Amino acid sequence: MAIKIHPSFAIHAGKWLKTEIVEAHGVSINELAEAFGVSRQSISAVLNGRTSLSADMAIRFEHAFGVKAETLVRMQARYELGKAREHEADLLVPSLIAA
Repeated sequence: MAIKIHPSFAIHAGKWLKTEIVEAHGVSINELAEAFGVSRQSISAVLNGRTSLSADMAIRFEHAFGVKAETLVRMQARYELGKAREHEADLLVPSLIAA
């Protein structure tokens, strides 16, 4: 049986990376952007929760800090699903399976 986690416990992977990994290692956004070969704006958007963490970016974090990309991708998916569930009642989709 799977453990159900309340959506409010899900955290954006980028926000977690910012506080627990990037800042903890004293790495600036500029240094990170240069090392990753991306713009400062794109890495800032991920770390501040304005953009989803992509699988490609998760692999970059894995190479740079040793955090498993799979863990980061699962964290991001849980966060996004939790956000979607907050508005699930607004979805008026009928069942297409015959009873």
